[in-house]
Amino acid sequence: MKHLAKRITETSKKSFGMYGRAAAMTGRDLIHMELGRPHADTPDHIKQATIDAIRAGKVHYSDLAGVPHLREALREKLARQNGLEVPADRIIVTNGLTHGSYAAIMAFIDPGDEAILLEPYYPQHVGKIELAGGTVVLAPLDAANGFRIDPALIEPKITAKTKMIVLINPCNPTGRVYSRDELQGLADLAIRHDLLVLADEVYEDILFDGARHTSIASLPGMADRTVSLFAFTKSYAMDGWRIGYMVAPDWAVGALLKITANDVTHVNTFVQEGALAAVTGDPAVLEGLIAEDKARRDIVVSRLNQMSGITCAWPEGTIYAFPNITATGMASQDLAELLLEETGVVVEAGSFYGAAGEGHLRICFGSLSIEQIGEAMDRLQRFFGGLSQPETVAQVGVA
Repeated sequence: MKHLAKRITETSKKSFGMYGRAAAMTGRDLIHMELGRPHADTPDHIKQATIDAIRAGKVHYSDLAGVPHLREALREKLARQNGLEVPADRIIVTNGLTHGSYAAIMAFIDPGDEAILLEPYYPQHVGKIELAGGTVVLAPLDAANGFRIDPALIEPKITAKTKMIVLINPCNPTGRVYSRDELQGLADLAIRHDLLVLADEVYEDILFDGARHTSIASLPGMADRTVSLFAFTKSYAMDGWRIGYMVAPDWAVGALLKITANDVTHVNTFVQEGALAAVTGDPAVLEGLIAEDKARRDIVVSRLNQMSGITCAWPEGTIYAFPNITATGMASQDLAELLLEETGVVVEAGSFYGAAGEGHLRICFGSLSIEQIGEAMDRLQRFFGGLSQPETVAQVGVA
């Protein structure tokens, strides 16, 4: 008998985008700018703390919500950096932010419930909502308005079935860092319609040009209706470590632990010692990693803006540029595929993040060395310079 559960057969099949296409190509000199993984190695003091924990015998079961001394350090960090004054027992350590968002969606979304995603959206949230039996409702933001949060574009999407709004701040894929005023507008909607907010804040540290990150849970009336998600993934180059944490209202902690205890029991014990070293370590280490990301951003965005048919806003945060390619006359998926074939540079189509992302590409500048970035930009500049020629335009079917 081979019968799959309906949660598998009746949910959408989201592809791996351009990563999947590139993975099928062998023998090619590819430069990968489609995946949001850090280029830097995990800092040595984090590795050493983990090694020391293993040697000290910290290899057994531990607290379901995370080791107490890590949660206490996270409590201090949240108060200092995020304006969240919460007790340690409202913090749950998770296997990365992805695990935290899965647990929250499973804990709060019933079959038939609706969850609003701001578009362009992060595709993984779609699958999680559908696996819970929920319905994804998209609220497209306006590219012409810099993808600002506009309550007038979101409120019409709210119905009697709406349970949750999902927020990514700083935003993947657009690179926006939402202002306090924008977040207040979203908070007002959540309060007025009695909605939960699931706040993905994985890029909270990666900020540029004086941008300031605000946790929406710190706004008046939001602490009791927000689940805030954080991770060490991007900030400390710990993507393969799979460790993050979430902050939940007191009434929700038991429900979330019911999910996490049943799917992973608890996070790897000795890896939590590495996370502790990260959050309590010398701030200069993190500052150095962010400075490297900024240097990469500056090269990529300045070079993109020199290319024919391309304009690119300066990302305020994250490790992504989201250049506008509408002047090429090509659909973003077609262009991404052509770039892969003609240049070997792998970028993601803006349409992968929803229809509001059409007319853009997402380019990760945080995953490569400076030398690799230079080579990628050289390839792209040659390509777009040639694309502007009439005979090339005709060959690729651009009107």
